[in-house]
Amino acid sequence: MNGDGLDGLMVFDGVCNFCSGSVQIALRLDRRGVIRFTPLQSPFGQALAAMHGLDLENPDSFLFFDHGRALEASDAVLALAGRLSAPVSWLRGLRVIPRAWRDAAYLLLARNRYRLMGKRDVCMIPTPEQRTRFILEPPLGWA
Repeated sequence: MNGDGLDGLMVFDGVCNFCSGSVQIALRLDRRGVIRFTPLQSPFGQALAAMHGLDLENPDSFLFFDHGRALEASDAVLALAGRLSAPVSWLRGLRVIPRAWRDAAYLLLARNRYRLMGKRDVCMIPTPEQRTRFILEPPLGWA
């Protein structure tokens, strides 16, 4: 599976309440059902994080695969938002703000997310309807 096969995949911190809440919002607003998810704590999430240099013990970002590119920080947020329904998709217009500024704000939130929103002992469990959108193991032929 190449980068295009990962298109629309969000790799998120499954024990972070803020991150899990973001996944729930994306599930509700992705009316076409094209965004898929994998927690960093899953075998697939761990492999992708290692490939892209995310610290599994203290991730300060998530990954979003957008048209063959692995994006992090504010670029990932804006690309993900662009795939959702309006008005959230309008957030991609924030790309006009310099990336350094956007990433600084993103990192401030990311580094304080456990303190602000808490942390779970285990990853969120998707409902039976949501399970088809979660990928926990690397697909056959991936690497």
